[in-house]
Amino acid sequence: MNLTSRRVLVTGGAGFLGSHLCEQLISLGHDVLCVDNFFTGRRANISHLLGDPRFELMRHDISFPLYVEVDDVYNLACPASPVHYQFDPVQTTKTSVLGAINMLGLAKRVGARILQASTSEVYGDPEVSPQTEDYRGSVNPLGPRACYDEGKRCAETLFFDYHRQHKVQIKIARIFNTFGPRMHPNDGRVVSNFIVQALRGDDITLYGEGLQTRAFCYVDDLVEGLQRLMNTPSGVTGPVNIGNPHEITVRQLAERVVALTGSRSRLVHLPLPQDDPRQRCPDITLAQSLLDWTPKVELDHGLKLTIAYFDRLLSENALALSDPNLSQVLTA
Repeated sequence: MNLTSRRVLVTGGAGFLGSHLCEQLISLGHDVLCVDNFFTGRRANISHLLGDPRFELMRHDISFPLYVEVDDVYNLACPASPVHYQFDPVQTTKTSVLGAINMLGLAKRVGARILQASTSEVYGDPEVSPQTEDYRGSVNPLGPRACYDEGKRCAETLFFDYHRQHKVQIKIARIFNTFGPRMHPNDGRVVSNFIVQALRGDDITLYGEGLQTRAFCYVDDLVEGLQRLMNTPSGVTGPVNIGNPHEITVRQLAERVVALTGSRSRLVHLPLPQDDPRQRCPDITLAQSLLDWTPKVELDHGLKLTIAYFDRLLSENALALSDPNLSQVLTA
């Protein structure tokens, strides 16, 4: 990797993925500007970085222009869980589309490299598995998930048009299911849902029979993949799938979480949400060949680290409920 110090903008930098990326970039000696509007990002995620002279925090919504001087842009800003992106679908689309336009305009102006955090959702409910980058997807443009799916697809289009028309140095990463510490406890995603429910002893909710398949990548592996993609030669644009290719059913994941937490939670079934993908698994052949990247963290090890994080978070929240002076533990 190129360890020469650079000025790096991370949009969505106070979010789950963004905070880990900021942390890693600083450890490599880069100066990091973290931009976040705190819709889903949390100040607690980056509080340990606030005293570092290489770190700067700015509250800003990228659906509005931003004028800064940087060498690299990681565009991660956008709600990424159905609960959050369906809460305000119009703003979700604006963040993906207007945000891409604004960040690409910035990159064009200052000559920066720019990486788009795209998503496996561009494949929709896929008809092939595993999904390769040349698969064009099966997306419902009118459904409740379309604000995210189509917003990200449009962002990819904008990236390639800016590259072709204005010679902007672009990189596109299609991120598959990722998990780890600093996930939002109320994001509605299966890993955080199952862990929180298991730790509380609540019923664990499966949609349908829980036979949908997913492949889960630990956050440290994902961040490494993003950095490797950013540091590829200028001719490498992507899109490149970044994820773990080991596929399991959602029910198997729930059973693993119950076993690892020692919980007595029961598995209960709810109706399937509209457009919920039946399977989602990346083909990472391209990432392996272009980036020399393969995820290393085993699922159970990553789950143990994530369970420990949520266990601590829930304990702090319980303490906050009993002590008004600590009421900002989860909301800060």
